[in-house]
Amino acid sequence: MSTETVHPKGAQLWAKGLDLDQAIHRFTVGEDPATDLRLVPFDAVGSAAHARMLAKAGLLDLADAQALVAELKAIQAEALANGFSILPEQEDCHTAIEARLTSKLGEAGQRIHLGRSRNDQVILALRLYYRSAALDAGEGILRLALAFVEFAEAHSQVPMPGYTHLRRAMPSTFGLWAAAFAEGLVEELQALHGLQARLDKCPLGSAAGFGVPLPLDRPFTAELLGFSAVQRSVVDVQNSRGRHELAILHWLGSVAFVLEKALWDLSLYTTEEFGFLQLPDAFTTGSSIMPQKRNPDVVELLRGRMGELRGWAHLVEQIACGLPSNYHRDLQLLKQPMFKALDAGNQAYAIFTQVVEGLQVRADQAAEACSDDLYAAHQAYTLVAQGLSFREAYRAVAERIQEGDFIPDREALTASHLGSALDLGLDHLRAELHRERAWIQDRRAFWAHKEAALFAFGAAHE
Repeated sequence: MSTETVHPKGAQLWAKGLDLDQAIHRFTVGEDPATDLRLVPFDAVGSAAHARMLAKAGLLDLADAQALVAELKAIQAEALANGFSILPEQEDCHTAIEARLTSKLGEAGQRIHLGRSRNDQVILALRLYYRSAALDAGEGILRLALAFVEFAEAHSQVPMPGYTHLRRAMPSTFGLWAAAFAEGLVEELQALHGLQARLDKCPLGSAAGFGVPLPLDRPFTAELLGFSAVQRSVVDVQNSRGRHELAILHWLGSVAFVLEKALWDLSLYTTEEFGFLQLPDAFTTGSSIMPQKRNPDVVELLRGRMGELRGWAHLVEQIACGLPSNYHRDLQLLKQPMFKALDAGNQAYAIFTQVVEGLQVRADQAAEACSDDLYAAHQAYTLVAQGLSFREAYRAVAERIQEGDFIPDREALTASHLGSALDLGLDHLRAELHRERAWIQDRRAFWAHKEAALFAFGAAHE
Protein backbone atom coordinates (compact mmCIF):
# COMPACT_ATOMS: atom_id res chain seq x y z
CA MET A 1 0.00 0.00 0.00
CA SER A 2 1.35 3.39 -0.98
CA THR A 3 1.83 5.95 1.75
CA GLU A 4 3.11 8.72 -0.50
CA THR A 5 0.74 11.67 -0.54
CA VAL A 6 0.47 14.94 -2.42
CA HIS A 7 -1.10 18.18 -1.34
CA PRO A 8 -3.38 19.32 -4.18
CA LYS A 9 -3.44 23.02 -3.18
CA GLY A 10 -6.31 23.57 -5.58
CA ALA A 11 -4.62 22.05 -8.67
CA GLN A 12 -7.76 19.98 -9.35
CA LEU A 13 -11.19 21.47 -9.85
CA TRP A 14 -12.46 19.26 -7.04
CA ALA A 15 -9.56 19.86 -4.62
CA LYS A 16 -10.49 20.63 -0.99
CA GLY A 17 -6.99 20.88 0.48
CA LEU A 18 -6.90 17.29 1.71
CA ASP A 19 -3.96 14.96 1.21
CA LEU A 20 -4.18 12.63 -1.77
CA ASP A 21 -2.41 9.29 -2.16
CA GLN A 22 -0.09 9.62 -5.15
CA ALA A 23 -0.60 6.09 -6.47
CA ILE A 24 -4.37 6.47 -6.24
CA HIS A 25 -4.11 9.83 -7.97
CA ARG A 26 -2.07 8.40 -10.86
CA PHE A 27 -4.54 5.53 -11.20
CA THR A 28 -7.64 7.72 -11.26
CA VAL A 29 -6.14 10.26 -13.66
CA GLY A 30 -4.96 7.53 -16.03
CA GLU A 31 -4.01 8.73 -19.51
CA ASP A 32 -6.27 11.77 -19.48
CA PRO A 33 -3.52 14.46 -19.60
CA ALA A 34 -2.37 13.04 -22.96
CA THR A 35 -5.72 11.78 -24.18
CA ASP A 36 -7.54 15.05 -23.52
CA LEU A 37 -5.28 17.12 -25.77
CA ARG A 38 -7.59 16.43 -28.73
CA LEU A 39 -10.54 17.78 -26.72
CA VAL A 40 -8.95 21.16 -25.91
CA PRO A 41 -10.19 22.97 -29.06
CA PHE A 42 -13.70 21.67 -28.47
CA ASP A 43 -13.71 22.45 -24.76
CA ALA A 44 -12.57 25.98 -25.60
CA VAL A 45 -15.54 26.39 -27.95
CA GLY A 46 -17.96 25.00 -25.38
CA SER A 47 -16.55 27.23 -22.63
CA ALA A 48 -16.86 30.30 -24.85
CA ALA A 49 -20.53 29.53 -25.43
CA HIS A 50 -21.00 29.02 -21.68
CA ALA A 51 -19.38 32.39 -20.92
CA ARG A 52 -21.63 34.14 -23.38
CA MET A 53 -24.69 32.46 -21.92
CA LEU A 54 -23.69 33.49 -18.39
CA ALA A 55 -23.36 37.10 -19.55
CA LYS A 56 -26.76 37.00 -21.27
CA ALA A 57 -28.33 35.56 -18.10
CA GLY A 58 -26.78 38.35 -15.98
CA LEU A 59 -24.56 35.90 -14.12
CA LEU A 60 -21.27 37.21 -15.48
CA ASP A 61 -20.03 40.71 -16.14
CA LEU A 62 -20.05 41.53 -19.85
CA ALA A 63 -16.42 42.67 -19.90
CA ASP A 64 -15.36 39.47 -18.14
CA ALA A 65 -17.28 37.37 -20.64
CA GLN A 66 -15.65 39.15 -23.56
CA ALA A 67 -12.20 38.68 -22.06
CA LEU A 68 -12.91 34.98 -21.44
CA VAL A 69 -14.10 34.42 -24.99
CA ALA A 70 -11.04 36.18 -26.42
CA GLU A 71 -8.69 34.08 -24.29
CA LEU A 72 -10.54 30.88 -25.14
CA LYS A 73 -10.10 31.69 -28.83
CA ALA A 74 -6.36 32.01 -28.22
CA ILE A 75 -6.34 28.68 -26.36
CA GLN A 76 -8.14 27.02 -29.25
CA ALA A 77 -5.61 28.37 -31.76
CA GLU A 78 -2.73 27.21 -29.55
CA ALA A 79 -4.25 23.74 -29.22
CA LEU A 80 -4.81 23.42 -32.96
CA ALA A 81 -1.12 24.26 -33.43
CA ASN A 82 -0.19 21.54 -30.90
CA GLY A 83 1.15 24.14 -28.50
CA PHE A 84 -1.18 23.60 -25.55
CA SER A 85 -0.11 21.27 -22.75
CA ILE A 86 -1.86 19.61 -19.82
CA LEU A 87 0.22 19.07 -16.68
CA PRO A 88 -0.15 15.71 -14.92
CA GLU A 89 -1.44 17.38 -11.76
CA GLN A 90 -4.13 19.13 -13.81
CA GLU A 91 -5.69 15.79 -14.71
CA ASP A 92 -7.65 16.88 -17.78
CA CYS A 93 -8.24 19.58 -20.37
CA HIS A 94 -10.99 21.23 -18.31
CA THR A 95 -8.67 21.96 -15.38
CA ALA A 96 -5.86 23.04 -17.69
CA ILE A 97 -8.09 25.50 -19.53
CA GLU A 98 -9.50 26.96 -16.32
CA ALA A 99 -5.98 27.29 -14.93
CA ARG A 100 -4.92 29.22 -18.03
CA LEU A 101 -7.95 31.49 -17.83
CA THR A 102 -7.34 32.19 -14.16
CA SER A 103 -3.65 32.83 -14.77
CA LYS A 104 -4.42 35.29 -17.57
CA LEU A 105 -7.62 36.90 -16.33
CA GLY A 106 -7.61 36.44 -12.58
CA GLU A 107 -11.02 36.28 -10.94
CA ALA A 108 -12.82 36.21 -14.29
CA GLY A 109 -11.17 32.87 -14.98
CA GLN A 110 -12.52 31.47 -11.76
CA ARG A 111 -16.06 32.47 -12.76
CA ILE A 112 -16.13 30.36 -15.94
CA HIS A 113 -17.27 27.24 -14.09
CA LEU A 114 -20.40 28.85 -12.66
CA GLY A 115 -23.49 26.80 -13.54
CA ARG A 116 -21.72 23.73 -14.87
CA SER A 117 -19.98 20.56 -13.73
CA ARG A 118 -17.09 18.68 -15.25
CA ASN A 119 -19.78 16.10 -16.04
CA ASP A 120 -21.68 18.21 -18.56
CA GLN A 121 -18.50 20.01 -19.60
CA VAL A 122 -16.82 16.80 -20.76
CA ILE A 123 -19.98 15.55 -22.46
CA LEU A 124 -20.21 18.81 -24.39
CA ALA A 125 -16.56 18.66 -25.46
CA LEU A 126 -17.02 15.05 -26.52
CA ARG A 127 -20.26 15.81 -28.33
CA LEU A 128 -18.59 18.59 -30.31
CA TYR A 129 -15.64 16.33 -31.05
CA TYR A 130 -17.78 13.34 -32.04
CA ARG A 131 -19.94 15.26 -34.46
CA SER A 132 -16.80 16.54 -36.21
CA ALA A 133 -14.95 13.22 -36.04
CA ALA A 134 -17.93 11.37 -37.50
CA LEU A 135 -17.77 13.66 -40.54
CA ASP A 136 -14.02 12.99 -40.81
CA ALA A 137 -14.86 9.29 -40.98
CA GLY A 138 -17.60 10.01 -43.49
CA GLU A 139 -15.17 11.81 -45.77
CA GLY A 140 -12.75 8.88 -45.68
CA ILE A 141 -15.56 6.43 -46.41
CA LEU A 142 -16.75 8.62 -49.27
CA ARG A 143 -13.31 8.69 -50.90
CA LEU A 144 -13.11 4.91 -50.62
CA ALA A 145 -16.56 4.52 -52.17
CA LEU A 146 -15.52 6.72 -55.09
CA ALA A 147 -12.41 4.56 -55.59
CA PHE A 148 -14.65 1.49 -55.88
CA VAL A 149 -16.85 3.36 -58.39
CA GLU A 150 -13.83 4.25 -60.53
CA PHE A 151 -12.57 0.67 -60.38
CA ALA A 152 -16.02 -0.64 -61.32
CA GLU A 153 -16.24 1.69 -64.31
CA ALA A 154 -12.73 0.87 -65.53
CA HIS A 155 -13.46 -2.89 -65.41
CA SER A 156 -17.22 -2.93 -65.88
CA GLN A 157 -17.25 -5.58 -68.61
CA VAL A 158 -14.24 -7.66 -67.59
CA PRO A 159 -15.64 -11.14 -66.78
CA MET A 160 -14.97 -13.05 -63.59
CA PRO A 161 -16.78 -15.93 -61.89
CA GLY A 162 -19.41 -15.15 -59.30
CA TYR A 163 -19.35 -17.35 -56.22
CA THR A 164 -21.80 -18.72 -53.67
CA HIS A 165 -20.61 -21.07 -50.89
CA LEU A 166 -17.12 -20.30 -52.29
CA ARG A 167 -18.11 -22.36 -55.34
CA ARG A 168 -18.44 -21.02 -58.89
CA ALA A 169 -22.04 -20.01 -59.37
CA MET A 170 -22.86 -17.56 -62.19
CA PRO A 171 -21.07 -15.16 -64.53
CA SER A 172 -20.03 -11.87 -62.99
CA THR A 173 -17.72 -8.98 -63.78
CA PHE A 174 -15.16 -6.99 -61.87
CA GLY A 175 -17.48 -4.02 -62.28
CA LEU A 176 -20.34 -5.91 -60.64
CA TRP A 177 -18.01 -6.94 -57.81
CA ALA A 178 -16.64 -3.46 -57.08
CA ALA A 179 -19.96 -1.62 -57.43
CA ALA A 180 -21.36 -3.74 -54.59
CA PHE A 181 -18.97 -2.19 -52.07
CA ALA A 182 -19.63 1.32 -53.34
CA GLU A 183 -23.36 0.68 -52.84
CA GLY A 184 -22.78 -0.60 -49.32
CA LEU A 185 -20.70 2.43 -48.41
CA VAL A 186 -23.33 4.81 -49.79
CA GLU A 187 -25.83 3.21 -47.44
CA GLU A 188 -23.45 3.74 -44.52
CA LEU A 189 -22.97 7.38 -45.48
CA GLN A 190 -26.74 7.81 -45.47
CA ALA A 191 -26.81 6.23 -42.01
CA LEU A 192 -24.42 8.98 -40.91
CA HIS A 193 -27.34 11.43 -41.11
CA GLY A 194 -29.14 9.58 -38.35
CA LEU A 195 -26.00 9.40 -36.26
CA GLN A 196 -25.49 13.15 -36.60
CA ALA A 197 -29.11 13.72 -35.54
CA ARG A 198 -28.39 11.81 -32.32
CA LEU A 199 -25.38 14.03 -31.63
CA ASP A 200 -27.23 17.24 -32.52
CA LYS A 201 -28.45 18.06 -29.00
CA CYS A 202 -26.65 20.33 -26.55
CA PRO A 203 -26.01 18.75 -23.12
CA LEU A 204 -24.61 21.84 -21.37
CA GLY A 205 -26.64 23.08 -18.43
CA SER A 206 -27.32 19.65 -17.01
CA ALA A 207 -24.35 20.10 -14.63
CA ALA A 208 -23.82 16.97 -12.54
CA GLY A 209 -27.06 15.55 -13.86
CA PHE A 210 -29.66 17.45 -11.83
CA GLY A 211 -29.52 20.98 -13.21
CA VAL A 212 -28.55 24.06 -11.17
CA PRO A 213 -30.62 26.69 -9.31
CA LEU A 214 -29.64 29.42 -11.76
CA PRO A 215 -31.50 31.05 -14.67
CA LEU A 216 -29.44 29.28 -17.35
CA ASP A 217 -30.49 29.82 -20.97
CA ARG A 218 -29.80 26.36 -22.39
CA PRO A 219 -31.43 27.04 -25.80
CA PHE A 220 -29.16 30.07 -26.25
CA THR A 221 -26.07 27.92 -25.62
CA ALA A 222 -27.33 25.33 -28.08
CA GLU A 223 -27.90 28.01 -30.72
CA LEU A 224 -24.40 29.44 -30.25
CA LEU A 225 -22.86 26.01 -30.77
CA GLY A 226 -24.90 25.08 -33.83
CA PHE A 227 -27.02 22.41 -32.15
CA SER A 228 -30.58 22.08 -33.38
CA ALA A 229 -31.95 21.36 -29.90
CA VAL A 230 -31.24 21.02 -26.20
CA GLN A 231 -30.89 17.58 -24.66
CA ARG A 232 -33.78 18.30 -22.32
CA SER A 233 -33.56 15.78 -19.49
CA VAL A 234 -30.59 16.63 -17.28
CA VAL A 235 -30.56 13.03 -16.04
CA ASP A 236 -30.60 11.62 -19.57
CA VAL A 237 -27.58 13.77 -20.43
CA GLN A 238 -25.52 11.68 -18.01
CA ASN A 239 -27.29 8.45 -18.95
CA SER A 240 -26.47 9.05 -22.62
CA ARG A 241 -22.73 8.84 -21.92
CA GLY A 242 -21.80 5.55 -23.51
CA ARG A 243 -25.00 5.32 -25.51
CA HIS A 244 -23.82 7.79 -28.13
CA GLU A 245 -20.35 6.27 -28.11
CA LEU A 246 -21.89 2.89 -28.87
CA ALA A 247 -23.95 4.40 -31.68
CA ILE A 248 -20.77 5.71 -33.30
CA LEU A 249 -18.89 2.44 -32.83
CA HIS A 250 -21.78 0.35 -34.13
CA TRP A 251 -21.84 2.57 -37.22
CA LEU A 252 -18.10 2.06 -37.67
CA GLY A 253 -18.71 -1.66 -37.20
CA SER A 254 -21.37 -1.63 -39.89
CA VAL A 255 -18.93 0.07 -42.27
CA ALA A 256 -16.42 -2.63 -41.32
CA PHE A 257 -19.00 -5.28 -42.21
CA VAL A 258 -19.09 -3.88 -45.77
CA LEU A 259 -15.33 -3.66 -46.10
CA GLU A 260 -14.48 -6.97 -44.51
CA LYS A 261 -16.14 -8.86 -47.36
CA ALA A 262 -14.10 -6.92 -49.92
CA LEU A 263 -10.93 -7.66 -47.98
CA TRP A 264 -11.72 -11.37 -47.77
CA ASP A 265 -12.30 -11.39 -51.52
CA LEU A 266 -8.98 -9.67 -52.10
CA SER A 267 -7.23 -12.25 -49.93
CA LEU A 268 -8.67 -15.00 -52.14
CA TYR A 269 -8.52 -13.35 -55.55
CA THR A 270 -4.85 -12.36 -55.18
CA THR A 271 -3.73 -15.94 -54.40
CA GLU A 272 -1.98 -18.03 -57.04
CA GLU A 273 -4.95 -20.41 -57.01
CA PHE A 274 -7.38 -17.67 -58.09
CA GLY A 275 -5.04 -15.10 -59.64
CA PHE A 276 -7.80 -12.66 -60.66
CA LEU A 277 -6.21 -9.63 -59.01
CA GLN A 278 -2.70 -8.56 -58.16
CA LEU A 279 -1.32 -6.08 -55.66
CA PRO A 280 1.57 -3.85 -56.74
CA ASP A 281 4.89 -5.11 -55.38
CA ALA A 282 5.14 -1.91 -53.33
CA PHE A 283 2.01 -2.97 -51.44
CA THR A 284 3.38 -6.37 -50.40
CA THR A 285 5.96 -7.67 -47.96
CA GLY A 286 8.40 -10.56 -48.15
CA SER A 287 9.24 -13.65 -46.19
CA SER A 288 12.32 -13.90 -43.97
CA ILE A 289 12.95 -17.46 -45.19
CA MET A 290 11.20 -17.98 -48.54
CA PRO A 291 12.76 -15.88 -51.32
CA GLN A 292 9.74 -16.17 -53.64
CA LYS A 293 7.09 -14.92 -51.23
CA ARG A 294 5.20 -11.65 -51.61
CA ASN A 295 2.63 -11.37 -48.83
CA PRO A 296 -0.58 -9.26 -48.83
CA ASP A 297 0.00 -8.05 -45.26
CA VAL A 298 -1.84 -4.79 -45.93
CA VAL A 299 -5.01 -6.67 -46.86
CA GLU A 300 -4.78 -8.97 -43.87
CA LEU A 301 -4.11 -6.14 -41.43
CA LEU A 302 -6.99 -4.14 -42.85
CA ARG A 303 -9.20 -7.18 -42.40
CA GLY A 304 -7.98 -7.54 -38.83
CA ARG A 305 -8.68 -3.87 -38.20
CA MET A 306 -12.31 -4.40 -39.15
CA GLY A 307 -12.58 -6.93 -36.34
CA GLU A 308 -10.71 -4.56 -34.06
CA LEU A 309 -13.37 -1.89 -34.64
CA ARG A 310 -16.05 -4.32 -33.52
CA GLY A 311 -13.88 -5.22 -30.53
CA TRP A 312 -13.75 -1.62 -29.36
CA ALA A 313 -17.54 -1.46 -29.58
CA HIS A 314 -17.71 -4.55 -27.37
CA LEU A 315 -15.27 -2.98 -24.90
CA VAL A 316 -17.31 0.22 -24.62
CA GLU A 317 -20.46 -1.85 -24.22
CA GLN A 318 -18.89 -3.81 -21.36
CA ILE A 319 -17.81 -0.64 -19.56
CA ALA A 320 -20.94 1.46 -20.01
CA CYS A 321 -23.90 -0.89 -20.22
CA GLY A 322 -23.82 -2.31 -16.69
CA LEU A 323 -24.03 1.03 -14.86
CA PRO A 324 -26.97 2.56 -12.99
CA SER A 325 -28.26 6.06 -13.78
CA ASN A 326 -26.18 9.22 -13.62
CA TYR A 327 -22.42 9.72 -13.69
CA HIS A 328 -19.81 7.14 -12.67
CA ARG A 329 -16.05 7.38 -13.07
CA ASP A 330 -16.06 4.18 -15.15
CA LEU A 331 -17.12 6.42 -18.03
CA GLN A 332 -13.67 7.99 -18.15
CA LEU A 333 -12.50 4.69 -19.66
CA LEU A 334 -14.63 5.23 -22.77
CA LYS A 335 -12.42 7.93 -24.24
CA GLN A 336 -9.40 5.85 -25.18
CA PRO A 337 -11.28 3.15 -27.14
CA MET A 338 -13.36 5.82 -28.85
CA PHE A 339 -10.36 7.83 -29.96
CA LYS A 340 -8.48 4.72 -31.03
CA ALA A 341 -11.43 3.45 -33.05
CA LEU A 342 -11.95 6.74 -34.86
CA ASP A 343 -8.24 7.07 -35.61
CA ALA A 344 -7.96 3.45 -36.74
CA GLY A 345 -11.00 3.74 -38.97
CA ASN A 346 -9.69 6.86 -40.68
CA GLN A 347 -6.32 5.25 -41.29
CA ALA A 348 -7.96 2.11 -42.65
CA TYR A 349 -10.21 4.01 -45.08
CA ALA A 350 -7.22 5.94 -46.46
CA ILE A 351 -5.05 2.83 -46.87
CA PHE A 352 -7.88 0.80 -48.39
CA THR A 353 -8.52 3.60 -50.90
CA GLN A 354 -4.88 3.37 -51.94
CA VAL A 355 -5.18 -0.41 -52.29
CA VAL A 356 -8.26 -0.17 -54.54
CA GLU A 357 -6.60 2.46 -56.71
CA GLY A 358 -3.53 0.22 -57.10
CA LEU A 359 -5.30 -3.08 -57.83
CA GLN A 360 -4.25 -4.77 -61.08
CA VAL A 361 -6.80 -6.95 -62.88
CA ARG A 362 -5.57 -10.19 -64.46
CA ALA A 363 -8.34 -10.52 -67.01
CA ASP A 364 -7.01 -13.66 -68.72
CA GLN A 365 -6.89 -15.60 -65.46
CA ALA A 366 -10.40 -14.52 -64.53
CA ALA A 367 -11.82 -15.31 -67.99
CA GLU A 368 -10.25 -18.77 -67.91
CA ALA A 369 -12.08 -19.47 -64.66
CA CYS A 370 -15.43 -18.64 -66.27
CA SER A 371 -16.22 -22.26 -67.15
CA ASP A 372 -19.31 -23.45 -69.04
CA ASP A 373 -21.15 -24.54 -65.89
CA LEU A 374 -21.43 -20.89 -64.81
CA TYR A 375 -23.95 -20.41 -67.63
CA ALA A 376 -26.36 -23.13 -66.51
CA ALA A 377 -28.97 -20.71 -65.15
CA HIS A 378 -28.62 -18.50 -68.22
CA GLN A 379 -29.17 -21.53 -70.46
CA ALA A 380 -32.31 -22.41 -68.51
CA TYR A 381 -33.67 -18.92 -69.16
CA THR A 382 -32.85 -19.34 -72.85
CA LEU A 383 -35.12 -22.42 -72.87
CA VAL A 384 -37.79 -20.46 -70.99
CA ALA A 385 -37.70 -17.90 -73.81
CA GLN A 386 -38.44 -20.80 -76.18
CA GLY A 387 -41.61 -21.71 -74.25
CA LEU A 388 -40.59 -24.11 -71.47
CA SER A 389 -41.55 -23.47 -67.86
CA PHE A 390 -38.61 -22.63 -65.66
CA ARG A 391 -38.81 -25.97 -63.80
CA GLU A 392 -38.78 -27.90 -67.09
CA ALA A 393 -35.85 -25.82 -68.32
CA TYR A 394 -34.01 -26.28 -65.01
CA ARG A 395 -34.32 -30.07 -65.23
CA ALA A 396 -33.32 -30.16 -68.89
CA VAL A 397 -30.11 -28.21 -68.22
CA ALA A 398 -29.34 -30.29 -65.11
CA GLU A 399 -29.65 -33.50 -67.17
CA ARG A 400 -27.26 -32.22 -69.81
CA ILE A 401 -24.73 -31.26 -67.14
CA GLN A 402 -25.01 -34.69 -65.53
CA GLU A 403 -24.55 -36.39 -68.92
CA GLY A 404 -21.45 -34.30 -69.60
CA ASP A 405 -22.61 -32.70 -72.86
CA PHE A 406 -23.61 -29.24 -71.58
CA ILE A 407 -22.39 -26.53 -73.97
CA PRO A 408 -24.21 -23.25 -73.26
CA ASP A 409 -24.86 -20.37 -75.61
CA ARG A 410 -22.90 -17.78 -73.69
CA GLU A 411 -24.21 -14.90 -75.77
CA ALA A 412 -27.88 -15.84 -75.71
CA LEU A 413 -28.91 -13.84 -72.65
CA THR A 414 -27.25 -11.17 -70.55
CA ALA A 415 -28.72 -9.44 -67.52
CA SER A 416 -29.37 -5.79 -68.40
CA HIS A 417 -31.63 -4.55 -65.58
CA LEU A 418 -30.53 -1.86 -63.14
CA GLY A 419 -27.76 -3.14 -60.90
CA SER A 420 -26.75 -5.95 -63.25
CA ALA A 421 -23.52 -6.33 -65.21
CA LEU A 422 -24.79 -4.23 -68.14
CA ASP A 423 -26.25 -1.47 -65.95
CA LEU A 424 -24.21 -1.04 -62.79
CA GLY A 425 -25.98 2.21 -61.94
CA LEU A 426 -22.68 4.04 -61.53
CA ASP A 427 -24.21 7.39 -62.47
CA HIS A 428 -26.71 6.94 -59.64
CA LEU A 429 -23.89 6.00 -57.28
CA ARG A 430 -21.86 9.06 -58.20
CA ALA A 431 -24.85 11.33 -57.78
CA GLU A 432 -25.57 9.92 -54.33
CA LEU A 433 -21.94 10.25 -53.29
CA HIS A 434 -21.85 13.85 -54.49
CA ARG A 435 -24.98 14.57 -52.44
CA GLU A 436 -23.33 13.07 -49.38
CA ARG A 437 -20.18 15.13 -49.97
CA ALA A 438 -22.28 18.30 -50.27
CA TRP A 439 -24.11 17.45 -47.04
CA ILE A 440 -20.83 16.97 -45.18
CA GLN A 441 -19.47 20.24 -46.55
CA ASP A 442 -22.67 22.06 -45.59
CA ARG A 443 -22.47 20.76 -42.01
CA ARG A 444 -18.86 21.85 -41.69
CA ALA A 445 -19.57 25.29 -43.16
CA PHE A 446 -22.51 25.78 -40.79
CA TRP A 447 -20.42 24.90 -37.72
CA ALA A 448 -17.55 27.11 -38.91
CA HIS A 449 -19.98 30.03 -39.29
CA LYS A 450 -21.35 29.45 -35.80
CA GLU A 451 -17.85 29.24 -34.33
CA ALA A 452 -16.73 32.45 -36.02
CA ALA A 453 -19.79 34.27 -34.69
CA LEU A 454 -19.23 32.81 -31.22
CA PHE A 455 -15.66 34.04 -30.96
CA ALA A 456 -16.45 37.42 -32.52
CA PHE A 457 -18.04 38.27 -29.18
CA GLY A 458 -14.57 38.52 -27.68
CA ALA A 459 -13.86 41.69 -29.62
CA ALA A 460 -17.14 43.55 -29.16
CA HIS A 461 -20.55 42.74 -27.76
CA GLU A 462 -23.17 41.89 -30.39
